[in-house]
Amino acid sequence: MNQSDVIVIGAGGVGCAIARELSRYKITVTVIEKECDVAAGTSGRNSAVVHAGFNNRTGSLMARLCVEGNKGFEAVCEELGVPFRNTGKILVAFDEEDMKILEGIVAQGEQNECEGLRLMGREELRRVVPGVDGIGGMYSPHTSIFDPFSYCIALAENAAANGVIFQFNSEVTAVEKTEDGFCITAGGKTYRSRILINSAGLYSDRISEMAGVPGYRIYPCRGEYFILDKVAGELLDIPVYPAPKPGIGGLGVHLTPTIDRNIIIGPSAEYTGDKGDCSCTQETMDRLFAEARALLPSIERRYIIGNYAGIRAKQAPPGEGGFRDFVVKEEESCPGLINLIGIESPGLTASMPIARMVRDLVGNRMDLEEKDGFNPAREAPVRFRDLTEEEQARLIETDPEYGEIICRCQKVTKREIRNAIENPLGARSISAIKYRAWATTGRCNGGYCLTRIVDMLTQEYGMRPEEVTWRGPGSAMFSGEVK
Repeated sequence: MNQSDVIVIGAGGVGCAIARELSRYKITVTVIEKECDVAAGTSGRNSAVVHAGFNNRTGSLMARLCVEGNKGFEAVCEELGVPFRNTGKILVAFDEEDMKILEGIVAQGEQNECEGLRLMGREELRRVVPGVDGIGGMYSPHTSIFDPFSYCIALAENAAANGVIFQFNSEVTAVEKTEDGFCITAGGKTYRSRILINSAGLYSDRISEMAGVPGYRIYPCRGEYFILDKVAGELLDIPVYPAPKPGIGGLGVHLTPTIDRNIIIGPSAEYTGDKGDCSCTQETMDRLFAEARALLPSIERRYIIGNYAGIRAKQAPPGEGGFRDFVVKEEESCPGLINLIGIESPGLTASMPIARMVRDLVGNRMDLEEKDGFNPAREAPVRFRDLTEEEQARLIETDPEYGEIICRCQKVTKREIRNAIENPLGARSISAIKYRAWATTGRCNGGYCLTRIVDMLTQEYGMRPEEVTWRGPGSAMFSGEVK
């Protein structure tokens, strides 16, 4: 029997933020995650944007927490060693109707306490983003980009360093309300806690119902994306969105530079009946590219190096579209159950304010005494490619494994791969290594480095080839030998 004061279900960005916030106190916390690593769901399949909060309905919890999260996001990233860059953002108007929409967004943003929003004309638009068509636009100075994988990993590693236990590959199959808390069955094991925090994202409705609180429903809404090669990064250095249209499930197809100088095209917004369907479809991908060309005509198909899809956890059903507000509450009918329902975008931006809100709810149930030894900092991993030649030479002299390149596209060294394999959370799938060291993400999509990573896992860490998975159980890379 595993006993904790608090159990958090879900290790996405919000769940990890909650775990890290609670690790400040003299309580025991366990995070239960059905996947093999953090950020395996919606938190790892999005546009990687820190939103300013102007798109959210004035007076909503979503708007308040987004604006609060935006204002503190850079400081958190600095504390945790997470890549972050303030870029600003432009919404493009193609006609006068779009300009009226943007006028309304500026007004709404100002009510939400977003700072610096302003409209821009055609000449300024062309000057700021020379290749973008449009009659004008809106500028948001406080929109930023970051690495969501590094963010979730950093939150979890910092939480673990401060005493939080993470249980991966542990799908919750039962929740029982007991006299003194909860009994949770997950991954074939039993866990008990005084407080249960439901941060299960797409599956939060299911967890709530297991705990005896029915009535919520999550409608999965799929967004598909293209990833462009770094050579296309010269075309754009600021996120560019179309003026949003009422009623759609997202913000429209946009172009977003990444921390690593790629460009992301997307997302689409299609409701789907399958919460696990992260496939990409030819029809949607063709439409994505056409809409991207409408924004930035200089984009060419030869720049495409990959695609992916993510699922939004929407409370608004098909036919309604748009956004419903976040639910963050302790359920009156189930004392001790703190539900987080419908945490879609801007959930990552709002993750720390959400965590503090949940902390206060926990504090209503038990005394929260701060630890003397809590350490809020986490050292950023070494990125060999970003160092000067002198710094690289010093590292190689200290450790020759920095002189062996495993991933040529991203210039990732053997030492960086080793550090990723030996990560504090114990995750050893190929995807876990990928998102820590950024290997396999270049133009060759792992054609050069994948076999070398597998060699390390099998020859140096004792794994059998059949034990090497892409993303945990059910995704084996090899089925057996051919000779």
